[in-house]
Formats: sequence, structure tokens, C-alpha cells
Amino acid sequence: MSEEQQKLLRIRDTIDAIDSKIQNLLNERATAAQEVARIKLAADPEAVFYRPEREAQVLRLVKERNAGPLDDESIARLFREIMSACLALEKPLNIAYLGPEGTFTQSAALKHFGHSIKMQSMSAIPDVFCEVESGGCDYGVVPVENSTEGVVSHTLDMFIRSPLSICGEVSLRINQNLMSYAKSPENIRVIYSHQQSLAQCRGWLDRHIGHDVERVAVSSNAEAAKMASADKHAAAIAGESAAELYDLHILERNIEDEPGNTTRFIVIGKQEVPASGKDKTSLMLASKNEAGGLHSMLTPLAKHKISMTRIESRPSRRGIWDYVFFIDVIGHKDDEDVKKAFDELSETASFFKILGSYPIAVL
Repeated sequence: MSEEQQKLLRIRDTIDAIDSKIQNLLNERATAAQEVARIKLAADPEAVFYRPEREAQVLRLVKERNAGPLDDESIARLFREIMSACLALEKPLNIAYLGPEGTFTQSAALKHFGHSIKMQSMSAIPDVFCEVESGGCDYGVVPVENSTEGVVSHTLDMFIRSPLSICGEVSLRINQNLMSYAKSPENIRVIYSHQQSLAQCRGWLDRHIGHDVERVAVSSNAEAAKMASADKHAAAIAGESAAELYDLHILERNIEDEPGNTTRFIVIGKQEVPASGKDKTSLMLASKNEAGGLHSMLTPLAKHKISMTRIESRPSRRGIWDYVFFIDVIGHKDDEDVKKAFDELSETASFFKILGSYPIAVL
């Protein structure tokens, strides 16, 4: 045996020993999680096991103490899966998401909760809300805005009447791929995709495909991939997981016009989330129908130095030209300055509703 082979053998023995220690520690952690479940259930048979603020704090600590060579995101993803597996020993979570299988929303749900969950595919955003409201699922994941195409209006509109709260957020880098049953784009006559994905790839399609190929908007990218798999003259724009699921060839990768194309998803549920230390709060407001109404309504945020990260308006459906505003601010609703600002806001706004305070996305 050469000296190089001997060195490799020693390193592999070291790796095997480390793996054994990791495995023992993982099972030790899982045993501790089971003990947490026993304590909680003894005190309350309806105990809530999923703690978004606690998980966010753990992942932040993981990234802060990371010394490499694994990068912060990689080490945090590993711990995300460890926590997911341990939580499943306490009580497996049932998550509703905008389907079908293979959508970016499913990818966002797995990124946020890990793979040790049960998943329920829903055909439309209102169905996700309904499933969580009825208790059929513990939480739901829906898209809320894209960095290129803006807000997902169907999600915002649901909050006008829904009693659910926002419990978390997920940011997902969106890579769009052109895929088909065919191995070449030459015979493609139609391209299916969600309307937002078609818009995100409009420039690339104009340059490389042209307007003679029909572009058809469908309910989701995964549905587009499913349709393309049944037609040798069709293609779809979707994520890589959809190509794997429906056995399609990826003809071109990363065809989105904006290289930083990112979609933000929100986690909806029934619980209020305590402060984690780095939080965001979403509000729904309506201003009084008078000159300067919106300005005066937002003045408390500036007065108490509350940073506003987003504002969107939507028809309230209560009357013609009557609008509600969706606002995201930095901070938790129980933070002293935020609470003061909200107390004043509730007095100046004609309608005021806190949609939820939740940890800022860690992954």
C-alpha cells in the first residue's frame, strides 16, 4: 500500500469515527425532543410543538458560531433538517401548500419546515387558507410577492376576511427553466407556465423563442410541466423539481430576465408568534376618506422610528374606490416602540388589523 493510500485510509477512519459521534449526538438530541413532548403534553393535551421564534433563534446561533469550512447557509440547512426530524418525533406537522406537486411553493415549504413533514397539495390559494382554517392542516404556505413582478394579489385579498395570522416568511431564489418531452426546442408550438413566470421570462422568450410560439398561462408551473409531459410539441417554464417529477428534458436553464429573481412566501396559521429578536410585522389598514388621510395614518410609524419595508393597496370590496393598505414593518408587535406606534395607528385609521408578527427569514 502506497503512502498516499495509507493517508487516505487514516482520514477515512477519522471520518467514520466522527460520523459515529454525530449519529450518537443526533439521537441524544432526538431523545431530548421526545422529553420536551412528554412535558408539554402532561401540562396541556393540546400543546403547540412548533415554535417559529425558537427555531429562528437556533438557526441564527448556528450561523453566528459557524467557523467553516461549510458556509453559513449550508450549515443552517443541515440544522433545519435536524430540527424538522426531531419535531416530527414530537408531532409531525401537516402543511398545506399551493400545488400541484413540484411547485416553487412546495420548495418554499420544504425550505422552511424541512422534509420531515406531511404535505397537502391545494389547487388554489383560497383552498390553502380554508384547509388551515378548518384544522385540516396545521399551517399553510402561499406566495405573497415576487421581486420582479410584485405582489400576489390573491394572497393579500384572502386576509381581508380570513382570521389566520402570518407565522413566518420564506424567501426563495427562483430559477426558471424551459423544459419539454422533446430534446430540442425546434418543434415546440406552445409554452405553458404560470402568468408570473411567463412575465419573468418575457425578454428571454422574445429573444430566443419568438412570438410565433403560443404562450399559455396556467394555474401553476407544476401544472404546466404536467401538461407539457403529455404533448411532444409543448414546453413548460418551471423549476428543476418539476422536470424531475414529470420526466422532462431541461432545454435551457435559468431563463429568468432578472438574475436576482426571488419570491417571498408566507406561512399562515392560527397561533400568535412571540418575539424572536429579529422580527417583522404585517398590517392591514384603511385610511379615512379625507385629504392627507394616508399621510396622517402613517405618521405614527415615522414618529416612533419604525421602518416600513413594504406597502401595497388593494380594493377593500366594501365600496367603490375604497382601498385597504398592506404594510410590513420591522419589529414585533410587542416591542415597546412598535406597540406605541400601533396604538396611535389604531386611532387614526378607519380600519386596523395586525396580520401577524413573525421572525425575519433566516434561510
